[in-house]
Order: sequence, then C-alpha cells, then structure tokens
Amino acid sequence: MRLANFQLNAIADLMEAMSGPEQEIILKSCTGSGKTIILTHFMDEYGKSFFRKVFIWLTPGKGDLEEQSKAKMDKYIYGSHTKLLADVMTSGFDENDACFINWEKLTKRGNNALKDGERTNFLEHIRNAKNSGLSFIVIVDESHQNDTVKAADILNYFAPEKIIRCSATPKNYPKARLIDIPEADVIAEELIKKMLVINEDFPQNVQVENQIAFLLEQALNKQRELHSAFLQKGTKVNPLIIVQIPNKNEVMQDEIERWFEAQGITYENGQLAVWLSKKHQNLEDIEQNDAPQVAAIIKQAVATGWDCPRAHILVKLRDNMSETFEIQTIGRIRRMPEAKHYGSDLLDSCYLYTLDEKFTEGVKTSMGKGALDAATLYLKPEFKQVTLASEQKSGLAQPRDAAAALTAMVQYFAQTYHTGASLSENRTRLEAAGYLFSEDIVDYTKSGAVSTLDKDKIADLNDISIRTPLNTHVHGREYHHRVAEIGLKVGLEYAQINTIFRRLLDKNVTYVHKLLSLETREVYAFVLNNAHRLKNDVRQAMAIMLDQQIIKTPSITTVEFHIPQSCLFTYDGTAKSQAEMTKNVYAGYLASAEVRSASEKKFERFCETCDAVDWVYKNGDKGAEYFSIVYMDSFGKQKSFFPDYIISVRGEIWIIETKGGFDRTGKSEDIDIFSPRKFEVLKNYLEKYGLHGGFVREDKQSQELCICMDMYNEDIKGEYWALLDNVMEVAL
Repeated sequence: MRLANFQLNAIADLMEAMSGPEQEIILKSCTGSGKTIILTHFMDEYGKSFFRKVFIWLTPGKGDLEEQSKAKMDKYIYGSHTKLLADVMTSGFDENDACFINWEKLTKRGNNALKDGERTNFLEHIRNAKNSGLSFIVIVDESHQNDTVKAADILNYFAPEKIIRCSATPKNYPKARLIDIPEADVIAEELIKKMLVINEDFPQNVQVENQIAFLLEQALNKQRELHSAFLQKGTKVNPLIIVQIPNKNEVMQDEIERWFEAQGITYENGQLAVWLSKKHQNLEDIEQNDAPQVAAIIKQAVATGWDCPRAHILVKLRDNMSETFEIQTIGRIRRMPEAKHYGSDLLDSCYLYTLDEKFTEGVKTSMGKGALDAATLYLKPEFKQVTLASEQKSGLAQPRDAAAALTAMVQYFAQTYHTGASLSENRTRLEAAGYLFSEDIVDYTKSGAVSTLDKDKIADLNDISIRTPLNTHVHGREYHHRVAEIGLKVGLEYAQINTIFRRLLDKNVTYVHKLLSLETREVYAFVLNNAHRLKNDVRQAMAIMLDQQIIKTPSITTVEFHIPQSCLFTYDGTAKSQAEMTKNVYAGYLASAEVRSASEKKFERFCETCDAVDWVYKNGDKGAEYFSIVYMDSFGKQKSFFPDYIISVRGEIWIIETKGGFDRTGKSEDIDIFSPRKFEVLKNYLEKYGLHGGFVREDKQSQELCICMDMYNEDIKGEYWALLDNVMEVAL
C-alpha cells in the first residue's frame, strides 16, 4: 500500500529514535492518522535492519482491539510473524514476532492468562526468549488508558529495550522522545475531516423546551443534508449519527429510541443501532460506508478501538467525562469515509451538537481552531454576477514508481559524475568525486586538543579514520537500516530502494545500465561508507526526475468561477468583537471569523476601513467551488493554489494572497516553501486576464501591510515591496 508523506516521515523518525538514548518514545498521532499502518510498517522495516527482536503490542479495552491490530498487520505486511496471547502461551516467542496482547488479559484480577500456573508459563516464555538472545520492544497502544502500577509490572516482565507509547492524548513523559505528527499534515493528506463544526446555526445558550428532541432534530437534518450531498457526488456514503448518553440513564435512552421511532428509524428496520454494556444491536457491518444504520446510541465503548469513518455527527448528552475521553470521542467522527476530501466544506467537516457548555469548552481548548462555532451565510444579491476563470488540476498523481526512480538515478549519475558504459571508468569518476571504495567499514573521528568545545575550534582538528573489517552479520543489519532510511526519505519502500541499489551496484544482479560491478560484501561496504552522499544523490535524482515530468504535464482545465451562493461560516463565538464586516460579500460576516491567520485578519480590517476597497470575498482553501490557480510542487505534482482574497478596488478585480510577515529585524516569517512558485503563477494569471493583485505581508517594524506585485523577493526593505495603503490610494 502507498503511505502518506507524514507516515513515511513518522517511520523514519521512529527508526532514528530507536538509536537514541531515551528508553521511551511517544508517538502522538490524532485519530485517523493511520497509527496502525505507521507502526506495522515500522516494525517490518526495523526487523529487516536489526535481528533477534520481538515486538509486543499491548492494546486496551475489553473488546478485540488486539485481534483487529493483528489482522491489519497481516493485511499490510506480507509474510509478517504475528501472534496473539494464546499463540504465545502455546509456542513462546520467536525472532521477528509481532505479538498482539490485550492489557485486560494480563492485568485484570481473575483472568486466566496469568493465574499462578499460567503466570509461570508466561514468564517462562519471556525468560526462554531472553536466554536465547531475544530482546523485547513494547508498543503501548492508547497509552493514556494504561498508566497504572499493574501496567508498569507488565512492562517490567519484558524488561524492554524500548517502549513506544501511542496516543492522540499522551500523558506527560518528560524523559521520553516525542514524535508528534502534525494534525495539519493528516488533514492535508485528506485522511481526516478539516474541521469540527459546533452547534451550526444556533448559540450555545439557546433556550428550548426539549433539549433531547432539539439536538436530535438538528443532527438528523444535517445527516439528511450530508447524505444528499454524498449522492450528488456519486458516492453511496450514508453518514452516521452517534448519540452519546450518560451511564445508567435508561429514561434518556428510552426517550431517544422513541424519538427516532417517530422518524421511522428503528431497531426493526435496521436504521438504529445501540452499543451499550448490556445491549448490542444492529452493529454488524456498521462501519461499511453504505450500511443502513442512520444513528447509533453509545456510552463509553466508542472511545477506543472503534473505526467507523462514515460517522459524521456527534450528539453529546453525556455528562462529567474527562477531557481525554472527550478528545478520543471526537476523534471517532473525524475520519474521512473514503480517505479523501470531497472539495466541499459540508462533506469535509464533522458536526457536534450539544448544550453541554463545559464539554464544548473542553473540546475547543483541546482542538483550538479545529473546533469552531458556525453559521450558514448567504451571498448578497449584487455579487451573484461576479465571474473569473478558475484553473483546475488534471489529477496527475505524485509518482513513486521504482522503475522511474531507477532510470532517474542512472541519468543523474551520468549528468553529475559523467558515468557511462565503462564500469571501471565509473569507479574512477565516483572515487574522484569523493565516493569511498573499501572492503572495510570506515568511521571518522577527530584528533587533537581544544580548550573549549567551540565548533570552529573542533573543525580545525585533524580527521582520522577508523577501519573495521566488514562483518556481514553485524553490518548486514546496518546495511538494511541505511537502505530503508534512504528509501523513506524519497517515498520508496525498503524492497524498492534495495532492488535499485542491487541493480546499479551488485555484479550478481543483471541490469543493462549498471554503475558498478561489486561483490555483495563490497555493496554493503559501499552503501555504509557512502550513506550520506548516497542519500543526497538519490534525493537530487528524484527531484530532477520530477522537475522533468513537469514539462510533460497535461494541460490545465479552466472553468468559470462564481462566488458561492452560500458558505459555512466558522467563527470564534468567545471573541470580544462580533462586529459585522459590511464590505464582505456575505451578509452576517463577523470580525471573529476563523480560521484566519494574523495576516488575514489584519488584511480584512484594512479592507473594511479602506475607501478604495468596494467589496471583499474570502476564498476557500480547497474544493472545486472555490477559485484556484494550478502550480507544481517539488515532486512534480499538480497543486491547486487558492489565493486568499478576491476584492474590488474602485471597480477593478484584485486577487490577493496573504503570507506570514517580516519580524522587526526583517526576517521572513513565511513558512510556505512554495511562495515563489505561487507568486509566479499568480502574476502570470493576472497578466493573462488583465487583473491586479499580489502578495500581502506585514512589516512588523512599521506595523504596516506591504504588497509585492512585480517580482517576489524576501527583502521587505527592497524595491519590490510597497505600502499597501499607498498602492490602494493610487489604484486606477
């Protein structure tokens, strides 16, 4: 399967962390990021690089999460050695085992797994494994749930080499190595929904006669709206409502069931499901996108290990939950049902309906701008005729073609080092360029003396080399590790990059465009001794290949853009200023609009007070209904650039992109590495259609907004940046 970039990076970070000094590693990843995918691929890659290891994967809860996780690894990793507790009790531990064990079966009083006889048996298996030279690496899944004395005892049984704790809400482990997967990266890969919308179109303190009926009605209306939108997109996703009720409240449960029954949603017709400790009904295949269930009544069981990506709506009626539990529950409605966004704010968001203010505050605190109040706004009539030509990408996918990568590396070495058909000349040229050829493993250190650990003084010391005879057993592991590391950095799996190296270097592997003809031992030594140089050359080769593909990119599609008739407007209901921005094209647009960057907020305030500005439209950041221009990223993939604003200045259309400003020293705070490319395509677009615009950034020294219109430059003091106020004053 193809892994997302952030997943590949997480695997690479885990590989690196394993060689670090910290015994514990924290993998913080939001629900829906593919934590199991990351960890199973990591275990596979690590097992190829380091021998005599056993992975123990500890799962929480009373369900069958360990079986689910095992099944996923069996699916994702061909030939994996997976076991459950029963398998361990029967046959013990073997090298490269991945053992999935439920905490409950090890820690709960009265269980059968660790009774006196069984305990001895289990501990004997651990001792036998250690005596045979095996070492343990323990993965603690949903680690926030198992931080007890009993849990610590279980970990001590294994005396693990490393402990990897995984959670969306990890507790504080100050001595652990933290690997934090940015939520924005998961959203960018379209695995989770962009935003949680809270109480759309009604305030938190709304007064209603029947809270339950009110909230359920809001949720069902939204479910029907979503279902209709999915059908219009040509997909059969049936969005699911989750209704979460307090424990031991049968009266509330009965009322909810009666309300749904009145709407024709019942247990009998299969549209209502329930997951409670004493009642399970209509749960079979509920996770399927086209399953008939419209709503599911749950308590706490849904918090862990439940995977139903079509869940879009949460009605929260439960009281007095912990903040951790709140976050976990919200995570269950954030997955995308088909692991992709639909280019629609409606379908790419999830929805919470609750009158529990404490719960709402906790969610907002934990999710920040990922959870906002919302209202539907409508376009003012006078702006319905605004039209622009919007560019849409052709759908060219990012290549990770191993065959293309091999060809790219041959071409890169030919261009860079002038390699060719003569293998002996290739060796001479590579050696002259700094590549090391040796049958030994060569490490470098410094020789000499310094009075301080000053970097400049250390740099002046003499380099000396330490040569170690190649040991195929010991260095073979390191070879696999280095190859996997190089592959991960360019989006190729271990098997792919290893095949490439063998074809290019190994005399025993036939390939028409070989670079070198080395014995297997020499291949090991060559890769290990030149790992850093190889990594850079492989990355450069891939980048050049992808740049060349840009030329071959199919033409861009152009469609007519109209400002959408309505928008899902998200805002911060707690902000002090709730003033209406009158120049916005939507009626009811507030100064508390979110998500907005500091530059966007300042630009909107500027437009509201600038006499030259007639009106303002805040463009969306994704979706065919919004205005876009196409550019190419570093991987040769077509990307849609959505400029932040379309405005009218004295009757003329301007297109504006806002970016991070310049600090008081003039240093850029723009973190977008593609800013120069976006500027060029925007400039070309404006020239093509006779429009105006540019990039707007804040100069924090003067606290003024500046605009760049002619040539992108990072020097705010340079000639290409002008005060936005001055430009607007003289605008035609």
